[in-house]
Amino acid sequence: MRSLVYRLHIWLGLVVAVPVLAWASSGFLYAWPNAVEGGKVDIIDATRVRVSPSEALSKAGEFTGRKLPTTALTLLMREGRPVYQAIGGMGADSLLIDAETGAVTKTPPPGLLTRYFSQAHFYFFAGSWQTKLLVALSALACLSAISGLYLNLTMWFGKLIRREQVTRWQR
Repeated sequence: MRSLVYRLHIWLGLVVAVPVLAWASSGFLYAWPNAVEGGKVDIIDATRVRVSPSEALSKAGEFTGRKLPTTALTLLMREGRPVYQAIGGMGADSLLIDAETGAVTKTPPPGLLTRYFSQAHFYFFAGSWQTKLLVALSALACLSAISGLYLNLTMWFGKLIRREQVTRWQR
């Protein structure tokens, strides 16, 4: 039985270690200044903002030719300029509206490190399976921890029992 639990523990550890390593390394990457886009927060120069949020939304609608299902409108500094970022449902269809001129552009695709961060840290690659995948990996991690505890307890109790047997024979 112990041999089976040992093999199971080794395999569970390997299966669980890969996503944990990706999660930890992506978290480290986010702590690294300017490695991930949006990782640095600049102070917004309010005197340069000439377009109101409602004007920004109407400019975005004109750009696309339809009313956008905007879930977030954020004012931020990007490349030294104040811009609104209009985000559609689930983070898709992001547009940038210059807060000084009202010019609208599509948000450029994220860089390699930013893509790695969002995919590895938040498991965005899993799509609708994200929650199910996280629950399954958590269950496997729990099973790995329980099997490790079982192996440790049997090892320590085995040593204790052998030590008692040796002391009995020495008497």
